[in-house]
Amino acid sequence: MSQASAVMAPKPAEHIGIEDTPFVTVSEKVALQLLQVDLTQGLWVLRARFQPGYEIETHRHTGPVFAVTEKGRWFYREYPDVVNSPGSYLFEPAGSVHTLTTPKDQVGETVVWFAIYGANLNLDDKGNITGVLDAPTVLGLYRALCAGQKLDSSKVIVHGA
Repeated sequence: MSQASAVMAPKPAEHIGIEDTPFVTVSEKVALQLLQVDLTQGLWVLRARFQPGYEIETHRHTGPVFAVTEKGRWFYREYPDVVNSPGSYLFEPAGSVHTLTTPKDQVGETVVWFAIYGANLNLDDKGNITGVLDAPTVLGLYRALCAGQKLDSSKVIVHGA
């Protein structure tokens, strides 16, 4: 094989099954299943399970976010009339600020798939940054939670490590 064709050779696809990475309990109201992290691009792909009445801390995204709702309902506290339900697709542009909320009266959990570029900057009620969640932080947190819960995190697709 010539050097030019070696450079142009396609990379193989990477596959994990839906059960290959576990959901880890973060709190009594949320569990995460990390699927992929690209540390070079700052990308983290995960599924989240939220219990009824859960509210994520208000945050600002430094990059775009893509979301598909698999089960249940959720909305942003700032836009309560726009409700995501199974099959809903949501695009969040970089710079968006919001507070993800699940309805208190919902029966059963909400499951959402997210692809997130950049960081979530957690904000207090005055807009001050109180925490940062990004690809390396999520990977470290997921691995630590898996270890603490005696779960295997080895099948997460990781690039740029």
